[in-house]
Amino acid sequence: MSRLWLGLILVALSCMEPTGTYQRPATSLILEQRQQSNSYSINVANRTVYVRLARTPREGAEPVHAFLQSMFASADSAGARRLVIDLRSITGGDARLLVPLIKGIVTRDRFVRSGGLYVVVGPNSFSPPQNTAKLLRLYANPIFVREVPG
Repeated sequence: MSRLWLGLILVALSCMEPTGTYQRPATSLILEQRQQSNSYSINVANRTVYVRLARTPREGAEPVHAFLQSMFASADSAGARRLVIDLRSITGGDARLLVPLIKGIVTRDRFVRSGGLYVVVGPNSFSPPQNTAKLLRLYANPIFVREVPG
């Protein structure tokens, strides 16, 4: 796991307030260019799942609902207690992630409870991420982490 993601998770997990900020490192542009698909990783030691949702699915890529189903199945089998969802790369357009994401979270009490869900948004997060954030706020107890442009 890169230092950027580790730093992001540590910032998210150490938040004392419902909203935190994250300062983007100067090297993030290079990382951002390489990250064009949905991805997730699980830290078994602290039972945390980090999910990064991509801007747009690549042609021939796994559909969003299948990706999320696979991610939640992996989280369940790993006994994950915390979920970090990175919505910074979604800047509009497709809202197909809403239903499978919300359904996957609200059907798992451990992610609905306070401290179980972190949502990372950035200065360009709007449209589907706003809808997702609003619904998550209604049905769960997310802690929002906002990236501050550097």
